Amino acid sequence: MKFFSLLTSVSAAALLFHAPVHAQAALDNAMSKKVIHIAVPTDYPPYGYVGPDLKPIGLDVEMATLIAQKLGVKLDLVPVTSANRIPYLQTKKADLVISTLGKNAEREKVIDFTAAYSPFFQAVFGPKNITVKTPADLVGKTVAVTRGAMEDQELTKLAPAGVDIKRFEDNNVTASAYVAGQTQLVAIGAAVAGTIMQKNPQTNTEYKLLIKDSPNFIGIAKGEDKLRAKVNEIILAAKADGTIDKMSQKWLGRPAGTLPE
Repeated sequence: MKFFSLLTSVSAAALLFHAPVHAQAALDNAMSKKVIHIAVPTDYPPYGYVGPDLKPIGLDVEMATLIAQKLGVKLDLVPVTSANRIPYLQTKKADLVISTLGKNAEREKVIDFTAAYSPFFQAVFGPKNITVKTPADLVGKTVAVTRGAMEDQELTKLAPAGVDIKRFEDNNVTASAYVAGQTQLVAIGAAVAGTIMQKNPQTNTEYKLLIKDSPNFIGIAKGEDKLRAKVNEIILAAKADGTIDKMSQKWLGRPAGTLPE
């Protein structure tokens, strides 16, 4: 029993000794192998989707490309879905996840986060020939929204009297109603708006008015503090030189503005 206890103690000590080395391996591995594996969405425009040439494009893909370039390594894009993006970090199939991740207490129990790199928001969108800069500009206009969704709740708080809010049963029906011209404007999430813009360019849809902002963060495995610090350096530099604002303007129709660190 004493021998077993001693062996157990030694084994535990060995595990404790090796744990920090293993936990800090991601950045060292990427730099030594000259490749970083970054998980991105490929079915969620405008953040990540497959372009006409069948290659991934979008804001998240562009951010992944920037990080690889700044590290001086090759980029290996790993397609993920909402369901498997966090497990891919935990099983080391990806070094980073750039996939519209919001930060919350439950996720912080299992993964770490970098500074925010892009906005994710619900907003009013509409054609270029309609001017909307303040909630008052919505008066006298029809706005499509999904019944009971966050956009519905926030728009109801925001909209003054005289706004004609048309409620539909799900995002697909809401988007279809707007595209078909049943309403002048649509209040919806940025990702759905991105799909509208991508698939229906004839609508000349653009960002109009912010309803609610929920920024995106880059996910990273627990304990990978060296990699997190390096990625934060890249994000902060890209904020300072305007790169992140340009990315956001390109893909979301508005600058990123102030993002949490």
